[in-house]
Amino acid sequence: MKSLFVDPDISIASTIASEFYTSPDWYELTREKIFARTWQFCLHSDDLRLSRQMIPFTLLPGMLDEPILFVRGDDEVLRCLSNVCTHRGNLLVEAPCMAEKIRCRYHGRRFNLCGDFIHMPEFEAAKNFPTEKENLPAVPFDQIGKFIFASISPSALFEDVFSEIKRRLFWLPLHEFRFDPNRSRDYLVQSHWALYCENYLEGLHIPFVHPALRSVLDYANYTTEIYRYANLQLALANSGEDSFDLPEGAEDYGKNVAAYYYWIFPNTMLNFYPWGCSVNVVKPLGLSLTKVSFLTFIHDESRLNRGAGGELDKVEREDEAVVESVQKGIRSRLYQSGRYSPTTEQGTHHFHQLLCEFLND
Repeated sequence: MKSLFVDPDISIASTIASEFYTSPDWYELTREKIFARTWQFCLHSDDLRLSRQMIPFTLLPGMLDEPILFVRGDDEVLRCLSNVCTHRGNLLVEAPCMAEKIRCRYHGRRFNLCGDFIHMPEFEAAKNFPTEKENLPAVPFDQIGKFIFASISPSALFEDVFSEIKRRLFWLPLHEFRFDPNRSRDYLVQSHWALYCENYLEGLHIPFVHPALRSVLDYANYTTEIYRYANLQLALANSGEDSFDLPEGAEDYGKNVAAYYYWIFPNTMLNFYPWGCSVNVVKPLGLSLTKVSFLTFIHDESRLNRGAGGELDKVEREDEAVVESVQKGIRSRLYQSGRYSPTTEQGTHHFHQLLCEFLND
């Protein structure tokens, strides 16, 4: 395969080659080069409030399929461990539970809640046993507010990825947000995962695809800010539409902010509205099939169904229709690449540059 290239100068750059979306080889390469090296949203800390509580989790089913285990120890410390027995690879914990130890039901190997090997029957004659290899590997994880992320082999520190969000939204009480399963759902999109992300990353399509959303936004002042591994689309509200009550000292104090649309490379969106946050996780299931999970966290229920965050299902359906249309067009023998709008497609250009950086590494 040839290397991918996107010129860093957006004013002369062409979009990433269409081969990236149609080639099984490029798709497979993203598994280890991108998804195994980046921070993935897992769950929220309300699920893990009690000591001796364990929750198994599969990191990106359909793409990474990595079994991990979140454990709240007797010391109240939250840990993330491999959920695979170090003896013969059996899955250790298959459902949320409470337990004093981690025990493999296959051959009885036991670990403490820190992941340290304790005992294995019938191994008295084994030489040079046990070693540190018998312990469960620790999995890097961290959290912002209640949102817990993990990575198999992160290429960047968590703080380097999320520090800008913490700095910009220091005034937002993220630890008070509560998960609402009734307002959360999954969508299946018949497209390549990256096409879905590209659509999210630019506001150019809003007047054409989302007329209702356009009516509540001050589109003329819609901006994009680029960070190393993330970017922000700052959406201001039209006069009279719902917006944040920003405190003095906030960077955006004095602005009518309708939404903070944060994208975290490669596949996570944190959309902050006056009512709370919609966490969107884009999960590749195949070359042309993607699951998108919308997870709703509410802070102020009285402001639901208003403003930019008022009709998320309608906006999602509109996005799905256009992204699935692009999926059909991207396979054309007559299309190779396009150009970027330097004023409205900085986010998509940033995404493509990161794809090139990781995949060409």
